[in-house]
Amino acid sequence: MTGVRLTTNAYPHDQRLEAWRFALRRVSLTLEMAAEDIYGDLVSFTSGQRLQFIRITGTAQTIAIDFRQEARCFWLVLLLEGALRATGGAARLEIGEGDMVYGSGDTPCEIALTGEFRLLVVKVPHNLPALKARSPLPTDISNLISDTATGRMLSGLLRTVADTILDISDDQIRPVELALPELIAATLLDRAPTKALGGAAGGRAAILERVFQSIEMRLSDANLNTHQIAAEHDISPRYLQKLFEAHGESFGHYVKLRRLERCRLDLHSPLHAQRSISEILFQWGFNDSASFSRAFREQYGMSPREYRKSPEADATAAGLPRRGRPEKARDVRLDAAKTGAAIATLPPLDDAARTVRHHLLPVRPDTIHWGYFSRSLKPVLEIRSGDYVTVETLTHHANDDAERMVEGDAGAESVYHWTADGKAVERRGAGPIDASAFGRGPGEGYGVHICTGPIAIEGARPGDVVEVRILDMATRPSANPRFAGRSFGSNAAAYWGFHYSDLITEPKQREVVTIYEIGNEPGRTTAQAVYSYRWTPQTDPSGVVHDRIDYPGIPVDPETITRNYDVLRDITIPVRPHFGVVALAPAHSELVDSVPPANFGGNIDNWRLGAGASVFLPVSVPGGLLSLGDPHASQGDSELCGTAIECSMTATIQVILHPAKASAKFIRDLDYPMIETRDEWVILGFSNPDYLKEFGPNAQSEVYKQSSIDLAMRDCFRKARRFLMTLRDLTEDEAISLLSVAVDFGISQVANGNWGVHAIIRKSLFSA
Repeated sequence: MTGVRLTTNAYPHDQRLEAWRFALRRVSLTLEMAAEDIYGDLVSFTSGQRLQFIRITGTAQTIAIDFRQEARCFWLVLLLEGALRATGGAARLEIGEGDMVYGSGDTPCEIALTGEFRLLVVKVPHNLPALKARSPLPTDISNLISDTATGRMLSGLLRTVADTILDISDDQIRPVELALPELIAATLLDRAPTKALGGAAGGRAAILERVFQSIEMRLSDANLNTHQIAAEHDISPRYLQKLFEAHGESFGHYVKLRRLERCRLDLHSPLHAQRSISEILFQWGFNDSASFSRAFREQYGMSPREYRKSPEADATAAGLPRRGRPEKARDVRLDAAKTGAAIATLPPLDDAARTVRHHLLPVRPDTIHWGYFSRSLKPVLEIRSGDYVTVETLTHHANDDAERMVEGDAGAESVYHWTADGKAVERRGAGPIDASAFGRGPGEGYGVHICTGPIAIEGARPGDVVEVRILDMATRPSANPRFAGRSFGSNAAAYWGFHYSDLITEPKQREVVTIYEIGNEPGRTTAQAVYSYRWTPQTDPSGVVHDRIDYPGIPVDPETITRNYDVLRDITIPVRPHFGVVALAPAHSELVDSVPPANFGGNIDNWRLGAGASVFLPVSVPGGLLSLGDPHASQGDSELCGTAIECSMTATIQVILHPAKASAKFIRDLDYPMIETRDEWVILGFSNPDYLKEFGPNAQSEVYKQSSIDLAMRDCFRKARRFLMTLRDLTEDEAISLLSVAVDFGISQVANGNWGVHAIIRKSLFSA
């Protein structure tokens, strides 16, 4: 269970208003109006089923509820004490003590509290089985009076939660997790207008609601079947099946999902720790262990035995560190005073800017962000569609050999500057700035890449697609006179690599860095290893000791390592310069770790994204906010050991905006990143393509635990099938046959916490 606790009494009077504003933002609420001498007390927690409960006590203020940027949900506000006026769209509702106002996440609402008050805000994901198959979410805000039957039950249940919110445990909240979605579903069904239910559909929906309740009471009956339920409700089994089919479900599938969910809750509950998996599955109506295990893995991505082991304990128990933030770590947002507000509407470029079609974006501390993405970052450059940008990018591994890759380079030195007195770029990662999680350093290294940008694109809006054309890429030569004109890169075989737990020679679980020189021979560019060394504990300028490569930009002391120059002799590596990271800002309220890629792009790590290629990215926020980084000299498919040849680069790009309504059909349909080269389309799939929504508040922890090639292959197949059906108007059967006989699927990377698979569709397959 995760949560937030804050009282304004803990702050000096002149800081209380901003502290309260920040506390509300952390739970996705916005303070619209309040006095300077505001009082507020907030306690929140999020249950295992992602139900969020927020108890707020305070003086007069106005709060806005707007969950449109989050996964679909239902919200409800129970007024415990005081008076409340709710406004949403054309509706204005006066709410008294014990009464409720509710709406969908797509329905913004402003609640005005005219005096001292106490209330409970509840947010319930719509993807819970109890809600998903029921009546649609409301389109307007509504009130629920406590003197109705449903109102009394809901009010009583939630008042108990509010009164015990400081002491309630995961196991104690589970009955609420089961009952609350059922009560909400019943409320929505009872109060839905006849028109919304489609006339006679209202009667069918009411029957189905009673059927759901009957099934819930009989889940433990292994012989539960349609005949029993149909007879109980005086309908035929055939009619019962049709009720489910009308909601895109079947009786058997729905029962299986509900049983699986009950088993999942028991498997993770300390109350059932002494019971065997077999006892739990038989209790909830399963009668075959093998079938149960298969169904559980399909639904939750792991076996029941794997799930029962604490999801946080698998890596820790083995003594292995894990990338990404801990599951219980708090979300982090940028300080708006330092970064500027998020762009709601970009101003048009002035006339002088319109005459400049080619921009230069150098690397400096004020033109980069290190280890994270954010929709709140202030753009460092604003361009319009068709503009060219020469953009400098730095590798985050330059300090693996600062002598070759940092010294003498004014741009690199300015970004990497770090002494006992501080760093030029303080935040490195999306973690807490006070390093309160692990003590590695500000940002904790929850994200590692030095990203140049963001670049705002005039007119870009959610639903559009941005095409980034990579026209040219060149290595950034060393500025150290000893190595003038030569270029270098680093490859770290690190603890997050696929190989790390499968080493066969001693010492095992070692990290090894290999430094490469990138040649610039005309017509043939290759890389050769210069030397390698094993990572040894490094003490950074702030005094923190790093036993592993657990924080980006750690200066390696040459006196503490032993260089091996007898490495990869007589072997040359073809150079394929490309960007590992090309991203548009995700529509997420918090800082986002730069390591896991997703449908917004990010750490794609596919070597085909080099000169001559384009990448298409869906726009999630106004202006798009384009960032580039993680330049590579070369990488193989899989990026097996965790990194490529990480090498600073300068590139020339052209940015093209494809508006949603004016684009070609196959571009308009893109809600994921796609690479296009002269000869191929490269479709990119990920284990969890939309993980920020899929996994909720713990997404940036869960994504590292849930990755698999199977899931990435499934996502890639679905995208490639859709692409072919959209591009060439193929039937599904035609697309599947073509994918099987002529399209090459490959592993992009198994290094980034959200594994990648790509599909290469050759343009030569199509004669016209």
